[in-house]
Parts: sequence; C-alpha cells; structure tokens
Amino acid sequence: MRTILVTSCLGVMMAFAGGPASANDELIKMSQNPKDWVMPTGDYANHRFSQLKQITAENVGKLQVAWMFSTGVLRGHEGGPLVIGDMMYVHTPFPNIVYALNLKDDNKIVWKYEPKQDPNVIPVMCCDTVNRGVSYADGKIFLHQSDTTLVALDAKDGKVVWSVKNGDPSKGETGTSAPMIFKDKVMVGISGGEFGVRGSMSAYNIKDGKLVWRGYSMGPDSDTLIDPEKTTNLGKPVGKDSGTNTWEGDQWKIGGGTTWGWYSYDPEQNLMFYGSGNPSTWNPKQRPGDNRWSMTIWARDVDTGKVKWVYQMTPHDEWDYDGVNEMILADQNIGGTMRKTLVHFDRNGFAYVLDRTNGELLSAEKYDPKVNWATKVDMDKNSKTYGRPLVVKEFSTDQQGEDVNVKGICPAALGTKDEQPAAYSPDTGLFYVPTNHVCMDYEPFRVKYTAGQPYVGATLSMYPPPGDKNMGNFVAWDAKTGKAAWTINEQFSVWSGALATAGGVVFYGTLEGYLKAVDAKTGKELYRFKTPSGIIGNVTTYEQGGKQYIAVLSGVGGWAGIGLAAGLTDPTAGLGAVGGYAALNNYTALGGTLVAFKLPD
Repeated sequence: MRTILVTSCLGVMMAFAGGPASANDELIKMSQNPKDWVMPTGDYANHRFSQLKQITAENVGKLQVAWMFSTGVLRGHEGGPLVIGDMMYVHTPFPNIVYALNLKDDNKIVWKYEPKQDPNVIPVMCCDTVNRGVSYADGKIFLHQSDTTLVALDAKDGKVVWSVKNGDPSKGETGTSAPMIFKDKVMVGISGGEFGVRGSMSAYNIKDGKLVWRGYSMGPDSDTLIDPEKTTNLGKPVGKDSGTNTWEGDQWKIGGGTTWGWYSYDPEQNLMFYGSGNPSTWNPKQRPGDNRWSMTIWARDVDTGKVKWVYQMTPHDEWDYDGVNEMILADQNIGGTMRKTLVHFDRNGFAYVLDRTNGELLSAEKYDPKVNWATKVDMDKNSKTYGRPLVVKEFSTDQQGEDVNVKGICPAALGTKDEQPAAYSPDTGLFYVPTNHVCMDYEPFRVKYTAGQPYVGATLSMYPPPGDKNMGNFVAWDAKTGKAAWTINEQFSVWSGALATAGGVVFYGTLEGYLKAVDAKTGKELYRFKTPSGIIGNVTTYEQGGKQYIAVLSGVGGWAGIGLAAGLTDPTAGLGAVGGYAALNNYTALGGTLVAFKLPD
C-alpha cells in the first residue's frame, strides 16, 4: 500500500487568494469568514471544517440549546442552513419551503418562500422527499426544487428573480441536490436513477438563469462533452464515444448515472468534481458491459463543461453502489511529494485518493473491514485490470449472464456511506466519515422501462454484518496508513453530515436523534443531546453576537428512515430499508426542527 502523508494545511482554500480573477470574488471572500456558513459544503474543497474555536474539547460538555425553529414539514431533513451575516436561510423537504431568519432580531422570519408544486412529484422521488440545501451568490438564494425547477430568490425579500426547469418529473426526473455556485454559474445535477433517468450536470448563468452548458453521464461525445483524445481515464485517452460503446444498443438513453450528490471546485485548475450514480436498471443482466460513465468521478472545466478526466469506480455495477458521494480536495504529501489530491469515500466501501489534476489513482482502501464484494482495487499499472475492483464471484448478482439471488453482500445498496458528507480537519489530518455498517440479500428480476415508472429490477433485504449488532460507525480515517484512527459504533447508520472544528471537536448526528460531540484526536464522546427527531441533516456552525453556535436540522427520513417518513411497513419496501431499520420506530418519530446550541453566557 502506498503511504500517504496528510499535511496540516487549509487545502484548496489556500488557493483562493491566488485564484483566477474571474472567479466569484464575493463568495470566495465570504467563505473565508468563519463566522458565516455561506455554502452547503462549507467551502469549495468540501472540508466541512470551521476555524471557529470558542467551543473546545474542554468546554463542549457545557453546550445548551439556544433556540429551536419548527419548519412545519414532517419528512426527512437533509442538508443544513446557510448563515450570511445576520441572516440564516433554512430549507425543508417537499414542498421546499425556504425561510429567512434574522439572527439579530430574535430569529424573526423576514420572509418565507413556498413554491406551488404538483404533488405528483412525490411518488417519483426515490428515497424520501429530501432536499440538500440552498446556495447563495450575487444577492440571491438558489434552490433546486423537487419538480426540478431551479429558482433564484432575492436574498433580501424572497421574491423570485428568475426560474428555469432543469428536468421533467413525468419521466422520473426530480431535484434533491444542493446547487453550487462556481464563478458566474449555478451548477445543478438531476435525480431519478431508479426511474431510468439519464444523469447530467448543468450550468446556468447566475444573472438570468440561461443554460450555459449541459454534460450527460453517458451518450455520444457531443452529449457527455468528452474529447476522445484529450479526456483521460487512468492516464489514457478514453477514445471515441466511450459513453455508448459499453452499452447495449440505445440503453444508454435510460442509463442512470444521475448526479444528486455534492460538488467541489478547484479554482486553480478551474475544474469541478462530482460523482455519477448507479446505472439503470439495478438488474445487471439487462445491461451487459461496463456501462460507462455511471459510477464515475468527473473532472469538468467550469467554463465549458469539457471533461478533463474520468475514473469509473464500479464498472458494470451489480449492487447499486452510487458514486455520488462528495469529493474532498486536500493537498497531501505522497512519498515526499506534495500532490493536489481528491479523496472520495465511495458507496462501494473503498476510500479513493486521486491526483485531481490528472486523475491518477494513488490509493484505494476499504474503510469498513466487512466489505466483501471485492477483495481489493487492482493498483498494478501493468495489469489488464488496473484500477478495477476485483469482484468476489459469490457476491456477484450477474454470474455467466444469469440472474442470481445472492445473500450476505457487504455493503448493502445504501453503501458503506451514502450522501451523508464526511469532514476533513487540516489540524489533525483526519477525515471524519459517517458510515453505514449494513449487508444485504439481493434478488434481481427482469423489469421493463416505462417513462415515469420505477425501473429498479431488484428486491433487497438489509441487516447488520454477521456477528455485529451495530448498523453504523463513525470513523476517523487516517490517510497516512489507509486505516481507521478510531471508530465509534452506532446502533443505526450515521446518516448525518459531519462537522470538524478548530476547537478540536467533531460533531455528528444519529438516526435516533442525538447530536454528538467527540474529541477530534481520540473519538472520546464529550457531549450528546437528544433532539426532537432523528438527525439526517449536516451539522454546521456560525458566530452571532460574539457567540459560536452549532446548528443541525432534526427530522428523520431519507433512505434509511423512509419507513418512518412515508409510513411504510413491508420489510422489502423502501428498496429494502424498511425491514432493516424497523427498530428505529422505537427511538424517534417524525419531526422538522432546526436546533441551535451554544455555551452558557
């Protein structure tokens, strides 16, 4: 295994001062102020790290609830609020309400935006009616609604400045991701892989909402914006129409590879990074081949959308191991040489490290020891299988072209980690990763595509790995060794996003509803508080009136909590999650509350 040394640095944020003059200077400057939280990912590098240090490992145990705010919606609350000066912007699941709260005036509601959406969009939202947040730039709040409407709101009064439709819900296309602002563009993906939606990334002008470019996950080069000679995969040109030649016939047109995760940006390279999801259908027998470019890490030029490099993590996916999880940009010392790296904790259970300038694969290690569907990722550059996972035959669901019912696959379809984002601390050099510790039985079956109808083709059941009772872990990952520095076992999956702080404290939430604070170096629990509902939101922090606050959305749901959120009882419903998380009913109930904490005065 290649040794990776993590330096104590500010990662990509250090590049901002010397970044291109055309970058969104306002947003870059704002993101350097730790008192605010101005973008869903904390910064362009997806560190989710705050320089605030009023709350420390020594005093965090004294945290108290400062205030709460009910959103009025009882479904899964993913994402987190933005804080810009004295204003906080809070979002909800469908119907995607946005509240503007004045933190200086007793958290008064300054304005409320509630879009009028067709409720028929709800049945075509795969795994709860979630939304992962709003973004800010140019005096506007940007929201990607469930019905795929991208709307720009005046940050002062909530009035619609412009809106544009990014997809068609009648075909299964929905909006769940948080838009991101890179330079003068709003970047937005699409959801709906379980409905045969073809994934895409779109860039809209922040001034007027005009489409600048759109790059698809599969299809001809003209659709994917891939240059067959210049775009590389593991250092080699991908060749002509790489997005169609591993698909049978025209199946790429309903190929999945949706883009509903998190997006990062390197201003020096002018590249954005994101992942594409599972190929459609889940039944691998119906789509022979590698199914490029589903399950792929993408590096696209922000101005043109042209692809510099791609890397497919799970070719011919047989398990629904979406590749949409966040790309964390953290410069690292590898073998004595500083490299501009990208770190990605994939659904498939492997933690990948790549050189983000050229896509060179530097490391791929299992971050849950129970991962069994593959032995390893082949790191031998002279091998024909270089860069590919070496699949264990007994856990393949497509054996010799036949559907096979397979038991004991680890991880389950929701992966070792789903969209719940990790955090990176430049102070410790550790990545703090909320994970699922879940296995599954997988029964594929033939399914026919009908626009707007589920296109899954598999029945699942989920449970903890053999010999274990816990369904989740919170892991501090040490890239120097490719091993966990420490691990905290949790009864249920950790579906909350993590927050690391300069105070030496890491925060995360649990599905039962606990906000937890742990020591960044040792993992020792320092504080816990039971919020009104299960937490699947991302913990954030800000400063107001000289006080540091910790804020999190409390509202159970998402894929793991879909049984509670949607009132489902069939164990195989919710793509297998209902049965696996049935016991969650004993610990929490539906809710929709923002909870803010601070130290006592």
